[in-house]
Amino acid sequence: MITGQGIRKTFHTREGDTVEALAGVDVDVEKGEVFVLLGPSGSGKTTLLRCVAGLERPDEGELWLGDKLVFSKSKQTVIPPEKRNIGMVFQSYAIWPHLTVAQNIGLPLSKGRVNLPKHDVAERVRNALGMVGLEGMESRPAPLLSGGQQQRVALARAMAIEPEVMLMDEPLSNLDARLRQEVRTELRTLVKKVGATVLYVTHDQEEAMHLADRIAVMHQGQVLQTGSAEELYVRPADAVVAQFFGQINWIKGEVATGGAVDTSMGKLHVESANEFAKAQSVNAGVRPEDITLSVAAPIGAGRNVFMCEVLTRTFLGNHHVYTVQAGQEVLTVNDQSGEHLEGSVHAQVAPDRVHCFASGPSASVLDPMAQAIPRPS
Repeated sequence: MITGQGIRKTFHTREGDTVEALAGVDVDVEKGEVFVLLGPSGSGKTTLLRCVAGLERPDEGELWLGDKLVFSKSKQTVIPPEKRNIGMVFQSYAIWPHLTVAQNIGLPLSKGRVNLPKHDVAERVRNALGMVGLEGMESRPAPLLSGGQQQRVALARAMAIEPEVMLMDEPLSNLDARLRQEVRTELRTLVKKVGATVLYVTHDQEEAMHLADRIAVMHQGQVLQTGSAEELYVRPADAVVAQFFGQINWIKGEVATGGAVDTSMGKLHVESANEFAKAQSVNAGVRPEDITLSVAAPIGAGRNVFMCEVLTRTFLGNHHVYTVQAGQEVLTVNDQSGEHLEGSVHAQVAPDRVHCFASGPSASVLDPMAQAIPRPS
């Protein structure tokens, strides 16, 4: 439904610098799919969405909406935004304060490219309000709406024009945390019910996991990996993907023989270690939930059991978060055993749960202080 090939976009700053926002991006969104662009601020996700909308013109590449070519540099094709049959929901809901709910939703239908008769506008407004659960609120003044209601009005306005594609740029970011959790569940249910094709931008990993059929992780103008939430979390193809898509402990080391990595903790066995050259510098990544802590040595303990010292323990309801030190490494561990551990403990890691990536330019993003998700947009 949305196909982009080789999309490039460069911006020039006032200081005369050149910023490559999109570096030859390919994207393919299927009909009826909720496709999320996930990445930190400056990764290019909003620029890509704006190119799809026609609000930015790429420097290179082609964009298709269904079987309609809407942009091509080589074919000199540029379809303006109003002719792309898209609905948009922005971070700012753009609710007109001097209008009622019905007037906010109906204005694009009566004054925009659709230009429907009054009777048809009223019917579409009623249908749209019914879909978002705001029946009977047609006459409500916009200033009397809560944040969640404003978000629903913005969504209803986008849906009322019956677009082929809906584009959403962080539409939940202005809601408080509790309301954001409620609305995102309703949002996915709604767009699936109407069969909408959605391209959704967010910097919030948890929001992406709740909403998406597939996720594209972006960084520095490139799509690093595309897949389901589970695929990206369990099998990250890149250290940046592993870093951004969930919390992870990074352990520096050098590849040894026998499928192992020499670290300050000791010899860490990694299933993928044999893919690297001996003595090659690598970053081994372990998710906090993939480390098991125990006072006694695990039964039949062999590989990947390390002695460590408990530094801190934090209770978070259904689990404890520990920080432990093993060798020179300080690790975060999510523990659901319910035990109160302190002092010297054993830490065990399954070899197949360790991600291994070559040290290189991407290592600069492997900063423990930058692991918190979500990040500011």
